[in-house]
Amino acid sequence: MVKQVTTDCQERLEQFLSAVEAAQKLQDDILKYGLNAAYLYCEDLEGDWLERWDEDKEEDISLKIVSFLESDDTLALTVRNLLKDKSLSEIAVELEKYLSLDGEEERIFAVKTFLVDNVLSRESNYSFGDGIDLLELAEKLVKKLVYVVESGK
Repeated sequence: MVKQVTTDCQERLEQFLSAVEAAQKLQDDILKYGLNAAYLYCEDLEGDWLERWDEDKEEDISLKIVSFLESDDTLALTVRNLLKDKSLSEIAVELEKYLSLDGEEERIFAVKTFLVDNVLSRESNYSFGDGIDLLELAEKLVKKLVYVVESGK
């Protein structure tokens, strides 16, 4: 057991030293080349990657959510049946907005409110006694979407 702890400490020390060496090399390159040192570390420095940074991230999240909603997952089927008046892209945009909230409770209650509002606004004779607990559904949906967005599955 002691040997394993020593190995773990040794690995962390080696990682730390490696990071310090990389930082020193960066500092030396900046002193030697000035701002042109950025060209040594970045492939697409002149591109518009900074302007597109948020767009790519948002598109990826929306696409992942839509992909999940299109799947045969029982949770996705329940959401599609419950919100059949909305397109999948509309649902994904709303869910993405709620996932960006801070705190799990805020996300869950925002999704629950979204579900309740859409169920109540629908003209059908849907009743809450049909065996669907919207709070439980919102909790499961938030957990699943966080997993889908983070893992890409």
